[in-house]
Amino acid sequence: MNAPLHQEPTRIGAMQRAVGFTERLLFGHRLLVLAFFAIASVVLAIAALSLRPDASFTRMIPTGHPFIANYLKFEDVLRPQSNVLRVLVQNPGGDIISKEFLETLREVNDKVFYIPGVDRSNLKSLWTPNALWSEVTTEGLRAGRVIPDTYDGSTASLEQVRRNIQRANMIGSFVANDFQSAIIRVPLLERDPQTGKPLDYGALTQALETQVREHFAGQGVTIRVIGFAQIIGDLLAAARDILLFFALTVGLISALLYGYCRCWRSTAVTVLTCLLTVACQLGLLSLLGFGLDPYSILVPFLIFAIGISHAVQNINLMMSEMSQGATPVQASRRTFRALFIPGTTALLADAVGFITLLVIDIGVIQQLAITASIGVFVAIFTKMFLLPVLMSYVGVSPRGMRQQLKRSRSSWPVFRRVAGIVQPRRATALIVVSLMLLGVGYYARQDLKIGDLDKGAPEFRPESRYNQDNAYLLDHYTTSTDVFVVMFKTPAEQCSRYAAADLANQFELQMREVPGVESVQSLYNAMRFNILARNEGNPKWAEFSRDQFVMNNAR
Repeated sequence: MNAPLHQEPTRIGAMQRAVGFTERLLFGHRLLVLAFFAIASVVLAIAALSLRPDASFTRMIPTGHPFIANYLKFEDVLRPQSNVLRVLVQNPGGDIISKEFLETLREVNDKVFYIPGVDRSNLKSLWTPNALWSEVTTEGLRAGRVIPDTYDGSTASLEQVRRNIQRANMIGSFVANDFQSAIIRVPLLERDPQTGKPLDYGALTQALETQVREHFAGQGVTIRVIGFAQIIGDLLAAARDILLFFALTVGLISALLYGYCRCWRSTAVTVLTCLLTVACQLGLLSLLGFGLDPYSILVPFLIFAIGISHAVQNINLMMSEMSQGATPVQASRRTFRALFIPGTTALLADAVGFITLLVIDIGVIQQLAITASIGVFVAIFTKMFLLPVLMSYVGVSPRGMRQQLKRSRSSWPVFRRVAGIVQPRRATALIVVSLMLLGVGYYARQDLKIGDLDKGAPEFRPESRYNQDNAYLLDHYTTSTDVFVVMFKTPAEQCSRYAAADLANQFELQMREVPGVESVQSLYNAMRFNILARNEGNPKWAEFSRDQFVMNNAR
């Protein structure tokens, strides 16, 4: 029973001896420490220059989820329904059935077709060969391209195009309900077929911006682009502005830090150390083969803020020691000795907190956890080792010392009153109020919504260009960008069996009754139409047949 009591001082003593040894090693070889950090900073900063944006469709979704696993299993079949861009060409001046607009639409179609990363075999618009119409006549089945080879821009051919659009049932999906715009559906490849590397969404959206949106802006049409790739491209484009915001953040923090300590030397060393932390973090990411996606690109702000918060503690203690007559070296050693264990523990706790995000099976979240954890581990070395050594050289200026002395002698009535809440009489009231707020929060949590609550992409403001484009699509088309795909798997060559078709038909009827479902499309819709078409268009035949030969021919 007494053994643990005798071991406790031993553990404390061992920890203090380790801190003392680290202190002697660090301050006994200050030049070597500075040389090591200088070389490491230069190498990692150079590596950071090769860091590139990294975003892909599969990294944005939980690949371990059964729904996503099924999607990946049938990715080649489902690609036209999943990672798709919709290039919407609008005619602000009126109807799309005009020679000028259709010619512009053809040019846009050709431009988009040759952009790297486009799945050209599945691209579809009014001009592509896979845009077909069909109808049942007294003579049998008739079918053809929506814009036929005989199209010449004449009034008669334009009217024929209008009829073909109606017969192809493309209104609301590829043509706006008001006939003022048309859509080019652009499926994307996950990897560049030439390089084999993941598709560069930044380059793709930049090509769309310059070759399509800007190029055709002066030809009397409005180009709108909707889809996952455009969201990522806009986020990556905004990353350039993040550099400006980061510079503003550094300037603002520097001004506030100087206003607090009144010492340019301490301010400069602190900010420099935090910037080195960010540079080393980005360099390590590059060396480890990672990139920056639109979400982890904000992590450097977090690491910089964490570094500043810990550095302020260092400056405070440094000023306090020097105000008592210690030299810069002595003050730095005492500061290191006092802050090493609590500071390292706090940073390690931050790192562990970020690492727990790895349990979320989404690639971008896991990379965010890795990026933040790497940044915190780098901060341990720069804040616990580099900053004290630098401060041992620069110390605190006389003006900073005077500010510290003034602050220690000043009276702060506001903080004195706030500190009074720790008194038992007032603390009891504070605890009661806190418990009441806890009860209110617990009750209100039942109304907490999870997911997207507004139209468009939640990453952007409602007035952003992307969300405005998406709003136009929802207002003028029947279909939505949100598609739920159910894969109905049967044994090989058995999808046309009556039992399978009947079961799928029952499921389809139930889904049509679900609120929010606009339309349902399936193979079996086409089969019913084919059976009807092969029986003189008689609606009595618009149903499945128990004759397997009929079902096979309708497939």
